[in-house]
Amino acid sequence: MNKKIGFIGCGKMAQAMIGGLIESNVIDKHQIYVSARSNETLVKVKDLYNVHTLNSNIDLAMQVDYLFLAVKPDLYPTIIEEIKEVISNNTVIITIAAGITLEGVEKSFGKEVKIVRTMPNTPSLVREGMSALCHNQVVTNEELNEVMEIFNSFGKCELVNEKLMDAVPAVSGSSPAYVYLMIEALADGAVLQGIQRDQAYKLAAQAVLGAAKMVLETELHPGELKDQVCTPGGATIEAIAELEKKGFRSSIISAMERCTEKSVSLGK
Repeated sequence: MNKKIGFIGCGKMAQAMIGGLIESNVIDKHQIYVSARSNETLVKVKDLYNVHTLNSNIDLAMQVDYLFLAVKPDLYPTIIEEIKEVISNNTVIITIAAGITLEGVEKSFGKEVKIVRTMPNTPSLVREGMSALCHNQVVTNEELNEVMEIFNSFGKCELVNEKLMDAVPAVSGSSPAYVYLMIEALADGAVLQGIQRDQAYKLAAQAVLGAAKMVLETELHPGELKDQVCTPGGATIEAIAELEKKGFRSSIISAMERCTEKSVSLGK
């Protein structure tokens, strides 16, 4: 892709995306530009990825084709106020913060701008990210395809209706944290039974990875795949029954509801 991509802000999410982009070879690292408030962050990013680093958000915004606003939701008004006068009509603004709406960004710029609202996740670093995207009407099909190419370079992406975007963090944006918690719990249980800690993490993580690939590649209902593991009167169905008694499913759904509520509030 012969385009320049910029990141204002370069925390963990942006670094995951940059790492995935470079690893995929979709774009050369010298076509990536980064600005950040902290010189320490810029030095770190330069050392890790050897991309262009700038101290000025304005200088960065003036020279890129696709501009990621990779800052916390409460910083969006400040950043947009800083760069809105220098943004070209052809620049595509890409948001990655929870709760930030297309309408809200348009109002902040005070003029018609091309915007793609997204919700990626940190597994983008290992090219297994899952991102949801929506866009306003001035983004062309060619631009949308290039944005999707960017996101597909470090995982997969799906177009969704904007009214569903606030529900996305709970199911894919934040959910890796739930899975890490589960892997940690599985490993703790294995250590309790005498398995070494490093082996326990490997056993648990690979089992989760394999289960996820089974869902994606077989396209079978997760319940059917679960039933295939549960032999009558066996150990697995015993474990499933205990999880049901402890409210395993309901606790996940409840956590997702809280995550969605918080995502909505962050945009206000």
